[in-house]
Amino acid sequence: MAASTSPASSPSPESPGLPRSAASPASSGPPGASPAPASSGSPGSAVSPASVVALPGRPRVTQLRLAAFAGHRRAVLRLGPLTLLAGPSGSGKTSALRAYDALARLGGGAELGAVFPDPGACVPERARPDAQRRRGFRIGCTADGAEGPVHLDVAVQAEPELRIVGERLSADGVVLLETALRDPGRRAVQAAWHTAGSAPVTRAPLPDDRLGTPLLPLRVAGKTDGQRRVLAAAEQMVVALRSVFACDPRPDRMREPVPTGSGRLLGGCDNLADVLWRTRAECGRRHAQFVAAVRTGCAGPVADVLAEPDVGGVVRALIDRGDGTRTGLARLGYGELRYLALALVLFTGPGVLEVDPAGEVPAALQTLTVLADGFDRGLDVDQRAELLRLAARMCDRGHIRFVGAVADASWAAGAVGAAGGAEAAGGDGGPGGVTVVHLEP
Repeated sequence: MAASTSPASSPSPESPGLPRSAASPASSGPPGASPAPASSGSPGSAVSPASVVALPGRPRVTQLRLAAFAGHRRAVLRLGPLTLLAGPSGSGKTSALRAYDALARLGGGAELGAVFPDPGACVPERARPDAQRRRGFRIGCTADGAEGPVHLDVAVQAEPELRIVGERLSADGVVLLETALRDPGRRAVQAAWHTAGSAPVTRAPLPDDRLGTPLLPLRVAGKTDGQRRVLAAAEQMVVALRSVFACDPRPDRMREPVPTGSGRLLGGCDNLADVLWRTRAECGRRHAQFVAAVRTGCAGPVADVLAEPDVGGVVRALIDRGDGTRTGLARLGYGELRYLALALVLFTGPGVLEVDPAGEVPAALQTLTVLADGFDRGLDVDQRAELLRLAARMCDRGHIRFVGAVADASWAAGAVGAAGGAEAAGGDGGPGGVTVVHLEP
């Protein structure tokens, strides 16, 4: 798939999968991983002015690279605080969000097999195996923050067995960590990280089923300036990748009563009633704002949105019409339910959503990122416009970053307002602006 906002960041590989040098020593970077990325190219579409400047030092992912992943080849997607991935069916919107979510889970220390249960689906369709019959894929990202842009690129072998065969963490043209698969018979990769002490690098084996970057605090002492630089860059990348909530509301699962549980919203919003049971009592001000948003996107009068106990130890969600009538979610339309669920996502935070924040980092230094597949699916014109305005408002405040997939984004400028605030070339998108990345099949 091609993204119209930016050019490729690396030369064309020999094949869409892993290059033949994946198991041999590398002099300038990890086998199969992309070189240090170039600039992200031309900006996306900014369609509203900035109103509140987010904390500049807060780590955030500003670029997603899909060198060879599913239907993508050499794609560089620049991400602002509020980004829409736009394109027809088959253009790779879902796979791009899947790659972002995979990097986030790997950054949290998840095992490779749990992140990619079907790794073959991530290999480019026309990728040819090398002499050892290996095929794979490559993804990466850039995280901005106090350390400046930090780049992470990962090469994964999917066949004949799943393993990480190359990883590179770099900043300012300096490779801070690189790993390579030296011996295919061992379940480990050889890692080398920047030291800048008596020895320029330190070498040690790392497991081939986990990302090396989040493991660095356990292996790097931090005694030299070089080691401290490595740790700072790794922390920025990990914090930027954590606290990701991937969602795609499923109205068919939201209509039924649900058991009370953790009160944390799942990605399919199946347990929306359980979450409402919790949030309505916890923050009256935020709940009132949520009700006002529901009033805009749902038919008929809306005085309140609540959950109540039902027979069998379950709770069910209802809309209070204000005249003594309460409407169960089972009576709402498909678009109304998706609208209600997405509005709830935008009004809540890491404590309510099923996310994995970095517990050792203060919340003020973290940013929740919402990945919404099918953001406009089933919504009418007014519903999608109101949700985009709500997302823009929350991104303005610095509460969240948002990446949504839409079939067409031509309506976005009119929804948020195009007055002023032109996005600076090569920038982050700016609070209040909508960065539109156009994907093509």
